[in-house]
Order: sequence, then structure tokens, then C-alpha cells
Amino acid sequence: MNWQELIEERADVMAGKPVFKGTRITVEHFLVELGRGMPEEELLRGHPRLTPQHIRAAMLYAAAVLGPKR
Repeated sequence: MNWQELIEERADVMAGKPVFKGTRITVEHFLVELGRGMPEEELLRGHPRLTPQHIRAAMLYAAAVLGPKR
């Protein structure tokens, strides 16, 4: 999976924070909720436009941002 297919950063959307394409849902929101222990199913139920692939993309995005700079 290529996280760039599902995540974008646009200055005119959510002050440039990374969001899932076509939404105003931030990657940060998803990662914080998962980190707090919210089950994936519950998170997705609250955001019916998103899929398990969006969760994986969020994790890959975080790994890319935190990983070694190339």
C-alpha cells in the first residue's frame, strides 16, 4: 500500500495538516484515537466514508514521517 494514495496535505484544508483525501478528517485524529485504545471498528463506524485501508495508510504515514530522512 502507498499511503500517498489516501492521504494529502493541502494548505486550504485543516491548516495543512495531513488528512484523508476528500475529507477534513486528520490523520492525527485517527492515530490519537487508536493510541487511546479505540477499537478500529468503532473508529470506522464513526467515519463511514473511511476503510481499514485508511487506518493502515495513517500508520504508514506516521512511520514515514518518523523514520529516517532520505
